Amino acid sequence: MTVPGSTEGFGQSSLVTGDAVVLDLRPAGFATRMTAFLIDAVVQVSAMILAFVLVARVGAGVDAAATAAISLTLTVLTVVGYPTAFETLSRGRSLGKMALGLRVVGVDGSAVRFRQALARALASVIEIWGFTIVALVTSLLNRDGRRIGDFLAATMVVQERAGTRRDEAITMPPRLAGWAQSAELSRLSPETAATARQYLLRFEELADDARHDMGMRIADLVARSVSPPPPPGVSPPEYLSAVLAERRRREEAKMARRAPVPGAQDDRPFG
Repeated sequence: MTVPGSTEGFGQSSLVTGDAVVLDLRPAGFATRMTAFLIDAVVQVSAMILAFVLVARVGAGVDAAATAAISLTLTVLTVVGYPTAFETLSRGRSLGKMALGLRVVGVDGSAVRFRQALARALASVIEIWGFTIVALVTSLLNRDGRRIGDFLAATMVVQERAGTRRDEAITMPPRLAGWAQSAELSRLSPETAATARQYLLRFEELADDARHDMGMRIADLVARSVSPPPPPGVSPPEYLSAVLAERRRREEAKMARRAPVPGAQDDRPFG
């Protein structure tokens, strides 16, 4: 299991999205999702009450049909527009999800899109606001806690908060330190780096076959964005560790340059 070239040696097959699901996504617990929903519901109901009060005052002399139309529009904007806008603009997080460290993502780990957020919001009109029991039963029966809206939108809610200190467990293999410092990493996308990171952090949890197959596929994916190839005889875990450790070192160096130490005599770049 070596890395003789940028793609050769890891195989030519691309990373299967199912692998990304296994590696990247930790489904949120039912209780956590419910708490996040209650927070959002309080915000939405409060907004609707405030809107109705304003409409009642402003529309006192307005035609009843017009007042009803305005009220209906505000209700739709609150029930459908609120989650759609928040989840689209904040990449899957409403106020409730932000508070609980949750995020809506595609089942392949991709960032949620407008059409997915809209599909979830439209489904919530029936399964949450109309017949809450539907969402409750569906979430309880599905092992990933997905409701009907998630199935329609091909999404799921995941726990975003994990110990950030775990990144320090990914260390630089000494024999690859020199190669890593000269490697070109700018083309490595955050999504690919995140997949590699999760593979390494959960390496011990994986079965031997999964370690090998996933390691080959993920290393192949990373190698397409990193050059030059590493020295011969490097295993996928070593290769991925070197890439991520060097990437983290460079990011920390950038942060250090942006925050000069008080009393420093110059601002020359770190390293």
